[in-house]
Formats: sequence, C-alpha cells, structure tokens
Amino acid sequence: FTGWQRFRAEVETSLLKTKLNIPPVRPQLVSRPRLTERLKEGLKCNLILISAPAGFGKTTLLSEWSRQSQPNIQTAWVSLDEGDNDPIRFWDYFIAALQTLQPAVGENALTLLHTTQTFPGQIPPIESVLTVLINDLASIRGEFVVALDDYHLVESQQIHDGITFLLDHLPLQMHVVIATRADPSLPLARFRGKGMMLEIGADDLRFTLDETVSFFQEMKALELSTDDVGALNTRTEGWVVGLKMAALALQR
Repeated sequence: FTGWQRFRAEVETSLLKTKLNIPPVRPQLVSRPRLTERLKEGLKCNLILISAPAGFGKTTLLSEWSRQSQPNIQTAWVSLDEGDNDPIRFWDYFIAALQTLQPAVGENALTLLHTTQTFPGQIPPIESVLTVLINDLASIRGEFVVALDDYHLVESQQIHDGITFLLDHLPLQMHVVIATRADPSLPLARFRGKGMMLEIGADDLRFTLDETVSFFQEMKALELSTDDVGALNTRTEGWVVGLKMAALALQR
C-alpha cells in the first residue's frame, strides 16, 4: 500500500456502508403522488426540507421518491446518527455518499479534510474543504440529490455552517434533501426569502381521507366501512403511526 491507499482504506473501514443505502420501500406502502409531485417541484430549489415529528413517514416518502426518480435523478443517501455530530465524520459520510454516484468525486476534499489536522478534532476551515468539493462536483453528470435522513441528530454548529455554505454555492445539477424531526439551525428565513427551499411539514404528511382508505384497503384482513375509516382518520389526525397502531389493534 502507498500512504494514500492506506489512508483511504482507514477512512473506508471506519464508515458503516449500510448507512449509505436507500431504505427499502416497505410492503403495504400507500403511494402518495401528491407528495412525490411536490418533491419533484422541489428540484427547482437548492434545499428540500421535510420536517415533522416521529411517525409521519418522512423516510418512507423520501425513499419512495428516490426510487421512483431513478435513473433520471440519482440519489446519494446518508442515514445519520448521534455519532455524526463530529464534523470530520459527517463530511466523510457525505463524501462517501457522493462516491456511490461517482467513485472518484471528493477525493481532494477528503485529503484536505484529513491531512491538515494538527490536533485531534481540529479541522481546516470548512469553506476551504467545501470549495474543493463543490468544484469537484461539477464532474457528476446529470441531476442528483443528496438525502440527509434524521438530520435532527446533528447538533454541531460547524456542520450547520458547512451545509449553509454548500447550499449557498450549490452546483446547478445538485439538490440537498433534509429529513428531520425539527427545523435545523440553518438560515431558513433567508432561504425562504430567496426561493431556495421547498418545505414539506407535518400537515402535508398527514394522510388524507383517500390515503387512509387506500391504507386500510392494503390491510386486506380488515373490513371497515367508509364511516369507520373516516372516524379513524379524524381520531388519528392522519398520523401514519397512529393509523398503523389502530390497524394492528383491529387485527387482534
């Protein structure tokens, strides 16, 4: 191994590759074209923000849309966890996700991110790393999306600042989708004002009556009247997990 090959091997072995997989679409999925169409509209923006509490189907929606969009629009996916609050680890995963689309992209940024460390935990100015990365991203052909799932687990302001810099200088063919339980510490008001962002919130994610009917039709073991389905939709306020819990209770 050369020094570079050894370095790359160390970075790769420290990353959990399953975090880069787009989650499989679950059985008994209710197709939600009204929302996938909105996500498609979001490709006019730099950022698509899907923000809602747990159990509203954020990951399922994003996974469904990502798979529907292929091969015209590629998706680089990262399922984030608490350990990704470290800026170096976060950007390692971010670049690793991009490399699922094009293996060599981001190598120079990765080198800069790691080789300029003087002390453990110290990183170079993130703008320098991201400038190199953004210039490199021009080599990816065609439109693509980077999906950051469970972004609410990221609390590092350094990471938020890096994402802000990236969004302010995003290549034309690139879009970022953030799925989160709470609005992130990004300059959302400025993004809204500049038309840089499309938002999907809890009210958008609630099941409509028609979607609730489709959901219970998929649960073939259940025979419910239209009035019963309407009552459940009202009682749960279209909360996806609430409907699933009701279905499980009725199957017993």
